[in-house]
Amino acid sequence: MSLRVCFKPTITPTLGRQFTPLASIISTQARSYSILNRATMSSPAPAPQRRFQNPAVFVCDIQEKFRPAIHEFDKVISTTSKLLRASTVLSLPVFVTTQNRSRLGDTVAELKPHLARTTVKADIDKTRFSMFIPPILSDPVFSSPAQVAIVGIESHICVTQTALDLLAAGHKVYVLADGVSSTNKEEVPIALARLRQAGAVVTSSESWIYELMGDAAVPEFKGIVNLVKDTGNETKGALRGLVGSKI
Repeated sequence: MSLRVCFKPTITPTLGRQFTPLASIISTQARSYSILNRATMSSPAPAPQRRFQNPAVFVCDIQEKFRPAIHEFDKVISTTSKLLRASTVLSLPVFVTTQNRSRLGDTVAELKPHLARTTVKADIDKTRFSMFIPPILSDPVFSSPAQVAIVGIESHICVTQTALDLLAAGHKVYVLADGVSSTNKEEVPIALARLRQAGAVVTSSESWIYELMGDAAVPEFKGIVNLVKDTGNETKGALRGLVGSKI
């Protein structure tokens, strides 16, 4: 007698339906990528952003009575003029001070036409050496950290104390070496070294302007390029006269 054992194969009928064919997956992904690409292509490119979101310009005590006393005073004026023209192109807020105006005179005449075309947020006469006094520090610009460029005189007195007060208040300070000076030229590198150690950035006017923009795609770029070309000789003169090997 023989014994036969038969094994009946077990077939899971759902097995074939558990896996989606590879061709179907590829087709689905291709359609998804196509839709995504069309959506991306139809969306406008984001507008270019400036590197500095809250810039401001400080013009410190550039007055008539200082003209014969300050080292390379005309270079301070030329750099400040360029900075004010850039402020017009870039719509920057400008803050101006004089020190004891009744005795030391008004802001020099060369700057008046440029100031007339900028957004002057304050034009204050003061007795304190620092520019960062209540009528200015209460301005909404300084309700959040600002990127402040300083030009003017004297580098070791009013410019230094202004920079230190701004730093203490949490702002970023840029002292433009081609736009600051003192009666004694030897005071300038001492002041710049101290301010750098305190946390200020010692730089040039052109460097600050380009860093502010941060992108050649910003709408004002062409206007700034034209300004830089137009003031090229004055910039070279200011760098030679006020900076040289001081930095």
